[in-house]
Amino acid sequence: MLISRQERARICSDTELGAGNVLERLRAYGRPLDEPVLRTDATWQAPDGSRPEVLTLGRLCEAVETYAGWYAAHGVRPRDPVAIHSHSSAEFAVNFLALTSLGAIPSFVNGNLAPETARAYVLRQGAVGAFTDEAHREVLADSALGLGFHVTAADIRPEHRASLPPSYPYRHDATDPVLISHSSGTTGMPKGVPHTHRTLMYAQLHRLRYSTGTDMERTLVGLPGAHNAMVATLLYCLLLRTDIKLLSSQRGADVLDAVEEFRPTTVLAFAGTFGEMAAEDLTRRDLSSVQVWFNTGDAAHEAHIRALVEHGSHEKIGRDLRRVRVDGSVFVDGLGSSEAGYSVFHNRHTKDTSAYSRCVGRPISFAEAAVLAEDGTPLPPGRIGRLGLKSPTLTPGYWNDSLTWNRMRLGGYWLTGDLAHQDEDGNFYHLDRAPDAIRTRGGIVFSTRTEELLLAELPELADCTVVGIAPDGVRADWDGDGEAEAYALLQLSDETGEGGDETWTGRVNSVLTAAGLPPVHRALRMKPDDVAKGATGKVLKRVMRDRFAAEEQHA
Repeated sequence: MLISRQERARICSDTELGAGNVLERLRAYGRPLDEPVLRTDATWQAPDGSRPEVLTLGRLCEAVETYAGWYAAHGVRPRDPVAIHSHSSAEFAVNFLALTSLGAIPSFVNGNLAPETARAYVLRQGAVGAFTDEAHREVLADSALGLGFHVTAADIRPEHRASLPPSYPYRHDATDPVLISHSSGTTGMPKGVPHTHRTLMYAQLHRLRYSTGTDMERTLVGLPGAHNAMVATLLYCLLLRTDIKLLSSQRGADVLDAVEEFRPTTVLAFAGTFGEMAAEDLTRRDLSSVQVWFNTGDAAHEAHIRALVEHGSHEKIGRDLRRVRVDGSVFVDGLGSSEAGYSVFHNRHTKDTSAYSRCVGRPISFAEAAVLAEDGTPLPPGRIGRLGLKSPTLTPGYWNDSLTWNRMRLGGYWLTGDLAHQDEDGNFYHLDRAPDAIRTRGGIVFSTRTEELLLAELPELADCTVVGIAPDGVRADWDGDGEAEAYALLQLSDETGEGGDETWTGRVNSVLTAAGLPPVHRALRMKPDDVAKGATGKVLKRVMRDRFAAEEQHA
């Protein structure tokens, strides 16, 4: 049962509400303590030793206070960063709620990071201690990290609840940091991205004011537990009274299994997960419950969206102004980032829409976007430049790295690192990441746009990755002035598919030439396991370039 109109009005007018005190405010609103508020995948061990799959508000508050008591007893104070390194989404959620109730700052570390990267990242955060799951206990056990404590769920027991400080819970200012998540690390060391009591809640209150949220009655979250998008979704669903389930796996097959078991109305994930789902045989899956797929992070590919919207159903307003249910779900394609705090672009797709070609739509009403020239001036429609954002959801800067933050600002905008252009109607089109664009003899190959086209035009492809290989010492991306050779690395739906690399090169370039795009040097087939992916599931084109260049040199 979602919130009533009266509850919604009370929440939206609550001047004390922010990302750091949602549980406290829910109790102030009189929410029943026996009301189920969170479903997990049983990857978290509660203080009583159980592994609950459903938590009521009362049991969640009890667990949060127990964790907060343990942290307080071990010296954690307001504004202390505490590293959280785990595979379990529920562990990230409980620790976020517990540490923010003390005014401390959970610093999330994705469980898929390489150990040496995780250690270097935590060292930069200045964390006072760490919570890990058993799988990551040894990763942060290095004494050189200077951590004051190292705890797992098994160490936190019911009696620790008695150690809460007299001032509990902490009263937040709007500018208090409540979370440090990190960027995907596709270009190297992940950047620490803090969000505040205000920035992490701003978009959620906006949604409560202007959307009924009825399609989120049962919400399945396939986002990485270590990402601020998971936390923002959790907070929104707690306020909305959504039946929410957190998954710890972002593998497409695992999310599809959970859809069939949980029967959600909305599924949230990143584009990489949706791509893996679309590559499955969806005719053998029961996706009839789904009304909305919500993508955030990188924009999704047309081929993957079209595969998913064939399933499920959604409501629309008929000619008689009555709501009617029609076949096919809705795919809300969002473009956002850790830094933006929310997907500031939304493009809505159904079986009947055709606004693709990397169109991400217009920015949400509270945000501003522009395509910028190198001197920071906005470019007219049709001109390609750097995508810049202004938004009240934007992070205040990188944690302990103001130099990098200020280098990513231009003309008053924050640079997303993306290349884009606008049309005459104000719609934005995402072309590529600036480091992934490839300057070739035939023109600039925008890798993401090229992948989009190939997936749409060549149905035998399950996925593809376009990378550029330049001679040693030559830089041939958007910011370079050299030339590289572009390669299309193809994953076939049927690995025994016909045709060798020469045949596929011809087919790929026929598609590109017909669309007026530069050709690639070669198209090569590859296996899914050969694709390098980062902690959040994004393809690491930097790693793919280096690996492929080494293989070519060896050959």
